[in-house]
Amino acid sequence: MNLPLSVWLITIAVFLVVIGADLLIADRRPHVLSTKEALGWILFYVSLAIIFGLSLGQISGWEYGEQFFAGYVTELSLSVDNLFVFLVLLTSFAVPKEYQHRILMLGILIALVLRGVLIALGAAVINAFSWSFYLFGAFLLFTAVQVIRHRNDHPEPSNNPLFKLVQRVISTTENYDKGKFFTRIDGKRFATPMLVVILAIGTTDLLFALDSIPAIYGLTEEPFIVMTANAFALLGLRQLFFVISGLVDRLVYLSFGLAFILGFIGVKLVLHALAETPSLNWDFEIPLQVSLLVIALTLATTTVASLLRTRQLNAKAVE
Repeated sequence: MNLPLSVWLITIAVFLVVIGADLLIADRRPHVLSTKEALGWILFYVSLAIIFGLSLGQISGWEYGEQFFAGYVTELSLSVDNLFVFLVLLTSFAVPKEYQHRILMLGILIALVLRGVLIALGAAVINAFSWSFYLFGAFLLFTAVQVIRHRNDHPEPSNNPLFKLVQRVISTTENYDKGKFFTRIDGKRFATPMLVVILAIGTTDLLFALDSIPAIYGLTEEPFIVMTANAFALLGLRQLFFVISGLVDRLVYLSFGLAFILGFIGVKLVLHALAETPSLNWDFEIPLQVSLLVIALTLATTTVASLLRTRQLNAKAVE
C-alpha cells in the first residue's frame, strides 16, 4: 500500500475528531455510563470499523480488507485483557464512577500515541531486518508461555514506573477535586489522583502493546492497517469496560485463549520468516483466512467455556 501522506493525515484527523466529540460529551455532563449507553457507543465504533474495513477492501483490494479485519479482531481480543487492569486501577484509586468515562478516554488517548510510536518502530525494524520476524515470533511464543504462567497474578498499580515518577516529581494528594487534574491546598499546588490514574492507564496499556503490536504484524506488514486496527480496537475498549467489567472475573479461561492466539501468531510469524529465507526453499505459510477463523473460534470457545465453568461453580456454591 503506497498511501500518500494526505491519507494518513486525514485518517488521523478523523480519529481526533471522533475522540474530541466523545470527550466533549463526557466533560459536558459527567455521569455514570449506563449499559444501554455503552452498548450504543460500542455499536457505533464497531460499525465504523466495519465500514472502514469494507471501504479499504473496496478501494485498495480485499486482501488489505481481510488484513484489517484480522488485525482488528486480534487487537480487540488482546485488549480485553486490559479491562482487568483498568478495573484494578480504577478501584485502587477509588475513582468516582461519574469520572471513569473521562479518565478511560484520556488514558486510551495516551495509549494511542504511545502505540503509534511502537508501530513506527516495528515498521522500521521489519524494513531494516528481514530476520526480525524470527524475533517477533519467538517473542510471542515466549509471551504466550508467560501469560499461562502468570495468569493468576494481579497487577499492582504502585509498581507502575510512571506512577512512582509522578509521585517523586509532583506533589500529589489522595483527595479528588471534582474532575480537576490539579488542586490547591493551603496555597500549594497538588496533582489529584485524576492525573495519576490517567497516566497509569495510558502507560500500563503500553506494556500490553508489547505483544499486541508484534501479533498484528504477524497478520499484516502494512503500518497503516496496524495503526487503524489498533485505533479502532482501543476506541471501543472504553465502552466495553462498562459493559463487561462485571464479567471479567467470569472469563476464567481468557488467559488460555489469549495465550493460544499469541502462540498461534508466533508460529505464523516463524513460518513466514522461513518462507522469506531463500536458502531454505520453504513455501508453506498459514493463510490469512485460516488465521482469522482460528482467532474467532478461539475467542468464542474461550468465552463459552468460561461462562459455563463459572455457572457450574456458582451452582455448586449454592448447594
